[in-house]
Amino acid sequence: MKFFSQIAHGCGLPAGGVALPHMPLGWSVPSSAVCTIRSRAAAELRAAPLLHGGTASSRRLQMGSSSHSAAWTSLPPPRPEPAPAPGRGVCMMSTSWRDKQHPDLVNFIAAFLAANSYRLNFLSISPDFIINNGGLSVAFIFETSWDCENEAAVFSRVNTLKRQFKNLYVVVAVPTVEQIESFNQSYFRYDMELGCPTFVPVNDPEMGFEKMLKIAHARGVCKQQDISSTMKNEREQAVQCMDAFLQVVTSIPGIDNHDANMLAQAIGSIEAIAKAPKSLILESTDLSTDKAETVVRFFRDRQYYLSPKIN
Repeated sequence: MKFFSQIAHGCGLPAGGVALPHMPLGWSVPSSAVCTIRSRAAAELRAAPLLHGGTASSRRLQMGSSSHSAAWTSLPPPRPEPAPAPGRGVCMMSTSWRDKQHPDLVNFIAAFLAANSYRLNFLSISPDFIINNGGLSVAFIFETSWDCENEAAVFSRVNTLKRQFKNLYVVVAVPTVEQIESFNQSYFRYDMELGCPTFVPVNDPEMGFEKMLKIAHARGVCKQQDISSTMKNEREQAVQCMDAFLQVVTSIPGIDNHDANMLAQAIGSIEAIAKAPKSLILESTDLSTDKAETVVRFFRDRQYYLSPKIN
């Protein structure tokens, strides 16, 4: 008690004690003990390492505002959950087509679309499927089993829908040899134009739907990357180059468009034709001896190709 009294006198506190509710009756803790505990806690806080870039003074303020040491310990905020990945596209299935199919096939299509991040909608539409990918919609007629007795209705529907949809494909499941032969005969019997629309024969319906999704995905990627425009420009450049080639080669006396095309396919460029010997031209093309000799003279005989010529 003498020790506590000396500490109390040094701190300027009364010599009496402070009773705590959990102490036994008749016992008390001097007020100086509370002062000593607080002083030691403050010293420990000052000696503790800085956390999260804070200063000692800011932590003393935090300690004073709370009676718990956890109050001044700052925790990093929780990380936000990543947003779900956007879907690749939308698949619209005809309700009339769905009602005619086996439930197992419909369930397979739904699961396959979900696994590839496509959204499935059931709508009343003219084609069996419309798949949108990359901002491009592709329509499909899906015959899950070829029936020769229903061929007239199938090709009549194809002729109707190809006038309504620019991007139309016809997927036909022909699992047997008899069905393949029947489909081929029907295709030519109804005078279908090659590639308008494109027919895709498959072995089974599951493979057929996978082909449909791959076609729609490829068309969507081509549109996003503008591959179609690039290929169109390349074709136009090739045609222009071929026109210039024909104009030069047909300027040789006695050489027509057929001969020029033969030289282009067999020999190659104008430079290659100019260097080709007579024997190579005769072996590689159907040009006569006189025409082959004329071609060689035109490119090698300076007096000949500079002289005026009348075709």
